[in-house]
Amino acid sequence: MPQPSSDARPLPAALWALMAGNGIIGTGVMIVPGTLNDISSSLAVTVPVAGQLISAAALMMCFGAPLLATLVAQWDRRRLLALAMLWYGVMHLLSAAMPDFSALLVVRVLAVVSPAIFTPQAAACIGLMVPAAQRGRAIGLVFLGWSVASVLGMPLGAWIGGTLGWRSAFALVGLLSLASAWWVWRVMPKGIKPPAFSLGAWRETLQSRPLMLCVAVTALFSAGQFVQFAYLAPYLKAYFDSTPLQLSLMFAWFGVFGFLGNLWVSRHIDRVGASRAVMVSMGGMTLSLALWPVGSSLPLLGLVLVPWALGCFAANSAQQARLAGIAPALASGSIALNTSAIYAGQALGAATGGWLIAQDRMPWLHWAGLAMLLLALLTSWLATRATHGSPHAT
Repeated sequence: MPQPSSDARPLPAALWALMAGNGIIGTGVMIVPGTLNDISSSLAVTVPVAGQLISAAALMMCFGAPLLATLVAQWDRRRLLALAMLWYGVMHLLSAAMPDFSALLVVRVLAVVSPAIFTPQAAACIGLMVPAAQRGRAIGLVFLGWSVASVLGMPLGAWIGGTLGWRSAFALVGLLSLASAWWVWRVMPKGIKPPAFSLGAWRETLQSRPLMLCVAVTALFSAGQFVQFAYLAPYLKAYFDSTPLQLSLMFAWFGVFGFLGNLWVSRHIDRVGASRAVMVSMGGMTLSLALWPVGSSLPLLGLVLVPWALGCFAANSAQQARLAGIAPALASGSIALNTSAIYAGQALGAATGGWLIAQDRMPWLHWAGLAMLLLALLTSWLATRATHGSPHAT
């Protein structure tokens, strides 16, 4: 009887646990934008001050991802990933009990040590758990967790936060994280230790103009999005007096189209090309922010959000493929830097948006985001030109 090909065999059960872990990680990361209104009123701080939870956490994830990768290089990944989810759970439960904003800020920064570890280290395990023929499918499954978080986790968190309070939303993430820690520990094989990225490889990565330009693109389009997205809940409350249900539905609407955009890119990127997919994805975000004034009602704003949502997650996926295509041997380091750039952009965007709101300039949020996205498009074009002369390009 003929044996099934390696790419037709079922994927290891551990990958489903990693996918679920990423979904919970993503929900926890996005829980603050969805509950910002309630955090602000409950803890008696302004919206810009509450937004510091986003900026501070993003900075921790930005610098923590590469630094922690070095510190945990020799850890067995079963133990590391289970402990990361356990830490995430405990810190979210502790966050829900914090009496004031200052205490919450400290615990929130400690909590996001887990995203800085879990997502990149889960990705690094895949190559050691499945044969090469299954690697693309396995990566897609594990990172599907973030898309699921955008479709289900973020809207659910926004609805719970708006109806039962932000503490209930944080507590839910905490309980789910504890369940995820148990699942990862039970199904993850022992002895998984991906090789560490060498100092020479880091030097080569940092000296590559195409790679560094691509990383800059990620930081810019992340910042451009988070100027507005970090404060979408307060914006909808201020201009449309949105209810918790309406806010939840708006996040769900965004998440569904984000999932569809990411699905389209994953299926067609080989034909379209990674750099072109990035430009098209960023073009969708840029179009939405340019058309923002047209959204004079919730239904109209929902339509304006569609191009942005289609490009949001797709751009991240296309950027990872782009970096791997420019220098396959350096992909581990360049994708780690790209992850840091995502969070650096989130910190910059949230801080910029918070400053504008503090200056009573909330209507300017989308214009600031638009300027950053236009700069990202220019930088992406320069990165494509630089890639043509790169000795690593494939």
